[in-house]
Amino acid sequence: MAVANGLIHPDNTVLVVVDLQEKLTPAISGIDGVLANTKKLLHLAKILPLKTLVTTQYRKGLGDTVSEIADLVDEEPIDKICFGCMGDDVFDEQLATALPNGGTVLVCGVEAHICVNQTVLGALAKGYNVHVVADAVGSRAPENRQIGLQRMRDAGAVISSAEMAIYELLGDSRRPEFKQMLPHLKT
Repeated sequence: MAVANGLIHPDNTVLVVVDLQEKLTPAISGIDGVLANTKKLLHLAKILPLKTLVTTQYRKGLGDTVSEIADLVDEEPIDKICFGCMGDDVFDEQLATALPNGGTVLVCGVEAHICVNQTVLGALAKGYNVHVVADAVGSRAPENRQIGLQRMRDAGAVISSAEMAIYELLGDSRRPEFKQMLPHLKT
């Protein structure tokens, strides 16, 4: 298993996109940046490829995944009722299948202090290394976002940025995937 403070690698990393839904995103502070950075991560996931798990929180009430994110994902989102993803049996099973020997959970989405936080704490409790992509995580109130990020850091998650994660996962500018990713990095 990778060391939490070491580099992340595509062969043992899963991207988790939490609850970027139609009725949630309009209220999120800084949502344009959250969506732009999540889209970069999703482009990378297709290029490398990285296993991606997308969730919705009570889709019936809060709507589908926003179209600009849904358009970049092949799998059907996992609809959950519990706030943290790790409390959902389908999510737990898919994550365990994707990372049978442990590894890194790379997390983005909303809200930082609720669903993202509980997902991160649950993943840490199950022994996964967790990286939270701070510029792809949001909350309605900026203060709650900051408190959520600090809580996750205090619990042992690594707080990084979309570019940090992307360049770590690529690892080398000589890789053909780097050239494929360049147009998405310039936006």
